[in-house]
Amino acid sequence: MKYTQNEKILQITEEVLVIGTDIAKEVHAARGFDFRGIEYGKRIDFENSHQGYQNFLDWATGLKTRFGKKQIVVGLEPTGHYWFNYAQFLKDNGIRVLLVNPYHVKQSKELDDNSPTKNDRKDPKTIAMLVKDGRFVEPYIPEGIYRELRVALDVRERINKQLNIIRNRVARWLDIYFPEFGTVFSDWEGKAALMTLQDFPTPDRVIGLGAAKIAEHWKKEVKRTVGLKRAIKLETAAKKSIGQKQGLEMARYEMALFQEEYELYRKQLNEIEVRMGALVVQVPGISEILRIKGIGVIIAAGLVAEIGDISRFTHPKQIQKLAGLNLKENSSGKHKGKTGITRRGRRRLRAILFLAMMPLVANNKEFQSLHHYYTTRSQNPLKKKQSLVLLGSKLIRIYFALMTKHVAYDPQKMLSDIRRPQPKRAA
Repeated sequence: MKYTQNEKILQITEEVLVIGTDIAKEVHAARGFDFRGIEYGKRIDFENSHQGYQNFLDWATGLKTRFGKKQIVVGLEPTGHYWFNYAQFLKDNGIRVLLVNPYHVKQSKELDDNSPTKNDRKDPKTIAMLVKDGRFVEPYIPEGIYRELRVALDVRERINKQLNIIRNRVARWLDIYFPEFGTVFSDWEGKAALMTLQDFPTPDRVIGLGAAKIAEHWKKEVKRTVGLKRAIKLETAAKKSIGQKQGLEMARYEMALFQEEYELYRKQLNEIEVRMGALVVQVPGISEILRIKGIGVIIAAGLVAEIGDISRFTHPKQIQKLAGLNLKENSSGKHKGKTGITRRGRRRLRAILFLAMMPLVANNKEFQSLHHYYTTRSQNPLKKKQSLVLLGSKLIRIYFALMTKHVAYDPQKMLSDIRRPQPKRAA
């Protein structure tokens, strides 16, 4: 829910018990205050376990009853992942959870004692005071299909990271043992290149086998793209190789391990993408998004996973802010600074929007037309990257309209929304 600063402050009334919690891996610390910042009771330290959570709940409800409060709100920093289970426990027990910015905690912790000290006693109070002053946001904890997609996106990102690690290791290996490999194969992930790295990865094995047998070996799996000519080129490169000549047995073993890991992660990536595709089609309204030329299942699933339930938004600008695509400007007096995006939001959502622009600008005529207009207009032409960011904001508006109104994508309406400056008429 979006609130103004005044609305946030007004929510913290004299009937509200404000609790600040400092989250840790094993033991959390909490302190309770009223709406003016007066502390109630003593600090409680409780373990990150079911019994610890129950001890906290007993302590909090005891303060609530003792001081005649009607509501409990708990503020905390969203640092790491240790707050996830605690927040879910509070939500399940009807306690409102509010998040404060860790940067705000760091900047305001010296107000009471003029000291940069950070400890379990000080931090809960600092967090509670930020909540009292309305400097908080309500966390969105996705549920149902949205939670499934969020977890699936996490899994896919982790697998991709592992694949990139393997790619970098293979590239390093080739630089050491067969630097000329890249002159024969532009991409080592192609079928013939993978067969080569699996069966005869080092120059000595290539020379020992010979071009004719290599070509024959390739034809077992690859019919047209490679042949004797490519095999001769590989053999020639192997004979002139400057790669290391020692330790080749273990080097080949190392490459075999890389191959096993690569195949495993490729298999896992395919599986998780199939699962994401099966999940995303269950989201209401997503079929209209998938009808946009250039938007694939994975991009659509990523948008749903990061944005969550669209009903919690009332305007597309809220999603732009969530992505950190809202504009900022540094100006003072007569000085007018440059305008840029804040980048204060979900980093992965920005990345997905940027990745979505590549196929859209390449294959979608409407986005192609807008990209060309933004980068070539006579007044304030944008750089290509700036144009892609602007088009990402446009995609958010389209996404919001299709998902909330359940209407079909209209290419002409999209183009008509852009207001181009009209040429001045002659007098």
